[in-house]
Amino acid sequence: MTDAAISDPAAGRSAPPAGARSLNLPTQWLGVAPFFLFALMFLILPTAYLVLGAFQNDQGEFTLANIYALSQPSILAAYWISIRISLASALLGAFTGLAIAVAIVRGGLPNWVRSATMTFSGVASNFAGVPLAFAFLATLGRLGLVTVLMNTLFGVNIYAYGFNILSFWGLTLTYLYFQIPLMVVIITPAIDGLKKEWGEAAATLGATTWQYWRMVVIPVLWPSFLGTVILLFANAFGAIATAYALTGSSLNIVPILLYAQIRGDVLHNPHLGYALAFGMIFITGLANIFYIWFRTRSERWLK
Repeated sequence: MTDAAISDPAAGRSAPPAGARSLNLPTQWLGVAPFFLFALMFLILPTAYLVLGAFQNDQGEFTLANIYALSQPSILAAYWISIRISLASALLGAFTGLAIAVAIVRGGLPNWVRSATMTFSGVASNFAGVPLAFAFLATLGRLGLVTVLMNTLFGVNIYAYGFNILSFWGLTLTYLYFQIPLMVVIITPAIDGLKKEWGEAAATLGATTWQYWRMVVIPVLWPSFLGTVILLFANAFGAIATAYALTGSSLNIVPILLYAQIRGDVLHNPHLGYALAFGMIFITGLANIFYIWFRTRSERWLK
């Protein structure tokens, strides 16, 4: 009995006092703490402030007058033209970007073409604001490089045919500069997820190339495509720097109208601006919910 007690290393060890026990800190959360802090300070709290301000008056009392004011014809027209520009740029950017992505992934092109395209797309998808507006004015403005060259070499004046960079189609064309690359960046992994065995099985069963794309590829890519279109719509709907630098106040879209209300160019009504921002948050939030839903469906297929 004594020998057993001596040979047991834990026999003479007493339990450490409660105060001497080490604290197990959740160190695994330290890496993501800056992200949560950044999201709280620059996304969650400002959004909550805007939503709260949309339902208050100057005295801080609860009111629905700001929400009712959104039914004004000028505000409804601003929302409508913003939706049209966002939808047009999203659809054109989605189809063009899809064609580029299919070409670089399954078109048999050299690998350096895909690398160069993806690198450019990653940079161009984040290129917006004043530099982008200046680039398009210097290219397609009334005295832009392309405009002057087309008029000098071919005798074609695009402005004589009704084109105007400070218009609906001018802003839509400008948005395409970052919408198309963003589509390429997002849809390329989905095209990469198409398994080679699917095409071989379709060919073994006697399916033509068109039947393979119509019955296999399109149904698989359809959720990813729709989700990306919705994401492009939300991306264009919330853009303000490019539109303001390009068109100023000549094009009455919601971000510019919101900027004018809060800044006080004409009528300083910040709470109406908060209501405008609330409407934008609602539309973009709804778009992102549909994007997440479609994205989940596409990932289920690609697994």
